[in-house]
Amino acid sequence: MTHVTRILSTTDFSEQSRHAMDYAVALARSWSARLTVLHVHQLAPPLLAGPYLGSESALPVSLTPDERRELSQAMASFVASDRSAGVEVETRLQEDFLVPRAILECAAAEQAGLVVLGTHGRSGFERLALGSVAERVLRTSVVPVLTVPPRAGGADRRAPLAIQAVVCPLDFGPSSAGALDMAASLAERTRAGLTVVHVVDLAGDAPEPMRQEFIEYRTKRFEDARSQLQEAIPESVRRSTAVRELVLVGKPYREIVRLASEQEADIIVMGVQGRGAVDLLFFGSTANHVVRQAPCPVLTVRG
Repeated sequence: MTHVTRILSTTDFSEQSRHAMDYAVALARSWSARLTVLHVHQLAPPLLAGPYLGSESALPVSLTPDERRELSQAMASFVASDRSAGVEVETRLQEDFLVPRAILECAAAEQAGLVVLGTHGRSGFERLALGSVAERVLRTSVVPVLTVPPRAGGADRRAPLAIQAVVCPLDFGPSSAGALDMAASLAERTRAGLTVVHVVDLAGDAPEPMRQEFIEYRTKRFEDARSQLQEAIPESVRRSTAVRELVLVGKPYREIVRLASEQEADIIVMGVQGRGAVDLLFFGSTANHVVRQAPCPVLTVRG
């Protein structure tokens, strides 16, 4: 099974990044991993030269030594409670024009097996707009990424975070095995229940002529899905954790989000197809919707 030894979490010192950090700490404890916390100071882009802007470009303003010292102290305070709790935490401070680029470069330099990001907004348009940083990292990272939505209202912010329920959707594509391996490892380490689900999407391909034909077709699809789901779960996973298998019907992302809500899942672990430029650009429609609408963090694993 997957064993993550290094985790990268980002912070902007907001309450939301603290919430994401709580998940990073919980996972670091589970895998006995080293945690690196990164803050990226975004440099202001220089002015473009042109007939209306003048012939000279403004130089980017870097942090002064005093500002770097203050930020370093702020980061030390941000992780102080985690260090005192026995988690191995290191801090990094970087400056870059592009925050996503700095995050991905740090992940590569640290050889991180997981990147943890907080997202913003869970209602209306904001719920669909993850923010440019999380969006870009999700679409370009080849490392698994955990996106953490804002903390649910009324949650006890002082209570230690416990992972008790993991949901892992499988579409039997190239990324399914990696997602299941990650989900099983996480469930085993945290002693959480693991629900593995496949959603049969009958829209657009069910035969129309006779109801009996549709019933037979649907039955066949379900039987095939159950068989594939059973074959997809290795015996080693079944021995290591309590696994529940489900085959549902409907629009995949809607059923995944609904199931996670009903089971009060702590994390959804799912695969993302492809690593080519087009696949990374579109990210995968199902994963796209799940990340934006799920009531809990979503860990995406590349195929």
